[in-house]
Amino acid sequence: MKAMCWVAMPVGILAVCLVMVVTVINQPFTFQEARWNGEQQQELETLRRMKEREEHLQAEMWRLERELAESSPGELGLESSGEPGKGQEYSWNLWSALSVAAFLLLEIWRQDTEPRCLQEVTDEDEDSGAIGESWWCAALPDHWALVRFYDKCVRVPGAELSRIKELVEGCADDLLESLRSVCNRDLDMEVKECIGIGSLYENWRVRRPLVCDLIVPFTPPEPYQFRAEVTCPGGGLGIASGGGVPGELGTGMVRVINPEEDSTGCVCGRTQLVEDMLCLVHSENALETRLAGSEQKDQLLWSATAPYLGKTQVTQWFQRALTKAWAKISHKYDFELSFRDLERPGALRIRFRSGKTVHFSLLPVVEFENSDVYFMPLLGSDVPLLGTAHSNDTAWPFTFAVYEKRFLKMMAKKLPESSCHLMCLQIVSFLHEKQCNLTGASGLSQYHFKTALLHLMISQAPGAWHRSCLQPRLRDLLRYLDKALLEKRLNHFIIGNTAVLPDFDIPDNFRSAEPLNLFRGFVTHRACFRKARWTWTEMLRNTAVLVQEYGLEDPSQNGIREDTAQQQSPANPRDREEGRSLS
Repeated sequence: MKAMCWVAMPVGILAVCLVMVVTVINQPFTFQEARWNGEQQQELETLRRMKEREEHLQAEMWRLERELAESSPGELGLESSGEPGKGQEYSWNLWSALSVAAFLLLEIWRQDTEPRCLQEVTDEDEDSGAIGESWWCAALPDHWALVRFYDKCVRVPGAELSRIKELVEGCADDLLESLRSVCNRDLDMEVKECIGIGSLYENWRVRRPLVCDLIVPFTPPEPYQFRAEVTCPGGGLGIASGGGVPGELGTGMVRVINPEEDSTGCVCGRTQLVEDMLCLVHSENALETRLAGSEQKDQLLWSATAPYLGKTQVTQWFQRALTKAWAKISHKYDFELSFRDLERPGALRIRFRSGKTVHFSLLPVVEFENSDVYFMPLLGSDVPLLGTAHSNDTAWPFTFAVYEKRFLKMMAKKLPESSCHLMCLQIVSFLHEKQCNLTGASGLSQYHFKTALLHLMISQAPGAWHRSCLQPRLRDLLRYLDKALLEKRLNHFIIGNTAVLPDFDIPDNFRSAEPLNLFRGFVTHRACFRKARWTWTEMLRNTAVLVQEYGLEDPSQNGIREDTAQQQSPANPRDREEGRSLS
């Protein structure tokens, strides 16, 4: 009987080994080599658990063999009636049962340790479920493939940009000159010369149609003045970050003051005097002038929100003033000028008789303390519009776009003549835009990509940005953004950065402030973070496919299709209203 048991044991062991081999073949994720980064704690934990399970199963197998060897036929429940077939059948059934149990344990353990990168990120594992960078770094196309893709699909010809800027700036100058002539100098704002900002003026615009963003500083009529007040939501200064998360945009307020008002402390202008009473400080003519001025206050632009300036009143005034200004000079031009988006007053469209269109934006802004920081009623075209970002009409977002444009110009003089820093930014922006067309908005914006690039530019030597280093610098930019998104932290380039732009006269209250996290909203809005992380991961996974797919298309066809879609007549009444002519 012992011989039969020893014969049955190898058969059972063979069955267990067979089950394990089948599991390895059918379930490769259980025993495959770790493909993630070797430094990741999750991989080490998985390997440790696998080794412990293997040792445990081996110990159990040796224990069972030892018990079977030491057991007598009677203890096994076998009769010594000389029927060997029954004992062999019993031993085979025992090992079959053990094999099935081992298979079930392996299957349960596999379900528990399957890589979570293949599942949707949940609230509990959103930080630990990140995909390692080894696979997408390996999938990044080589240098020449990226250069061909950039030249064919991403790059916008410099001659085209120059023509658009020349046309838009000439039209904007004439429009603002006409606006000054139609405004009431006693009641309306005084506008200054426009300033170009944004991706088109920084030479990395990729989104079509091409849009010129121009800001127009304005001042109140004399003797009034603007006084900017910085608010500190959440303990930090506010800025138009374009985070894509509700409540993420910080703000400031604009107070309107009159230095001459109540300079003597006299109350005659605020009190109804009796007919036979005279003011000993002011003459009768001066008193009449002050009373007339108080009646005129009700017609001022900020009367409804005094003493603060409201965004709604400013944008409505600016829209009406542009309409009047264009009506005065429209006869000099051979094209039509119309508003293209009522949610963005100042968003204009030039339409030629041939059907070709050119888009640009004029945004009225308030200067902050004689600096290049500006309060904006709306964000530029590079930043998505958030309808629920600010319910307070007197809360104005900040923009540091002028400083950022000056920094890029300064760095361009230090970098090699054929640098790749803008190429990297354009490629990432292009790929992200195409991915969002497939999966919807992500909560990330081109402003985030530009901020990451600015941080990288001050951390790398100028020679590292040569055109021949396109692939490693693109990988650095993707890695920087991936790490920032995982940590939910991307600091603003200027606010709280004391080491940058020492000669740009940035106001001290911004330079010495605490660093502002542009991903602050992702910490509290987990749904927004999951969407951003998932879209970003999909973009990385599809990078090679997107480069190949769009690299085969004619880039001019994309522009033609988009321009054609813009030129077609609106399908519903609201769209027709948004595209109404200024004339």
